[in-house]
Amino acid sequence: MATTALSTAGRPARPGGGGLWIALPLLVLAGCFFYPLVLILGQALTGDGQVPTLAYFGQVFGSSLFQSAVLHTIGIALAASAGCLLLGFILALVITFVPFPGAGAVARLIDTFIALPTFLVALAFTFIYGSAGLINMSLMQALRTSVPPIDFLYSPWGVILAEITVYTPFAMRPLLAAFSLLDQAQIEVAASLGARPWRIVRQIILPAAVPALLAGGSLCLLLTVNEFGIVLFIGAKGVITLPLLVYDKAIQEFDYTTACVIAVVNILLSISLYSLYRFVVAHFGGRRAGLV
Repeated sequence: MATTALSTAGRPARPGGGGLWIALPLLVLAGCFFYPLVLILGQALTGDGQVPTLAYFGQVFGSSLFQSAVLHTIGIALAASAGCLLLGFILALVITFVPFPGAGAVARLIDTFIALPTFLVALAFTFIYGSAGLINMSLMQALRTSVPPIDFLYSPWGVILAEITVYTPFAMRPLLAAFSLLDQAQIEVAASLGARPWRIVRQIILPAAVPALLAGGSLCLLLTVNEFGIVLFIGAKGVITLPLLVYDKAIQEFDYTTACVIAVVNILLSISLYSLYRFVVAHFGGRRAGLV
């Protein structure tokens, strides 16, 4: 009796009307999330008719524009995620293991990119690397030419570089957390035995960073697949991604059925990548992945 009383007393008191507390969030979620998804799926399956059919999916999948958008979306996302991992690993490595004054300030400064709107980075890139940007105007005056010497911004490389700038902190933060858990004695012992820095990185630091790399990489991949502002603002020639194609079909062409079909594909791709991200975090554990 005493044990039962103690265990009952130790439990937090639950507020009354538990069903109401659950019903209100479910209603908000259903109205703001599930209902629009049902409308999108319904439009993609029925179009302007009443009978569901997969004919619209077949038409969209057979379109060369859609196929190009899928390839651009996946290619840019993979390249940008790889760049985020490489740059994030180098930055985290330097900040953690190469002590210098202001290392903490540098890490916090890089974190501020998370709070910036993505189009702001694209705007900064336009001012710096654009045809009439700071660097091109200076080079054109120095070389006395009317053709901009630097012409990568309005290509897939410009989009990739901008996305790397924006999303590198998402790869760097898990790595910093993972490096903080690394036993410094292992590095000191390896260094005392004559191991070179590259060997220490390859045999001690890199294996410990694999969970954080996988978690950060899958998160960057999810974010870059759905990036819209950078692609739209830079306006790279011939670069059409799935989010941008949805915008073009719905807003500019008023082809809502095609836009909904592409949106369904984009949603399924996003859910798959998010599931991959959660699997990586669950498999390695939040602490081992640096997600603490």
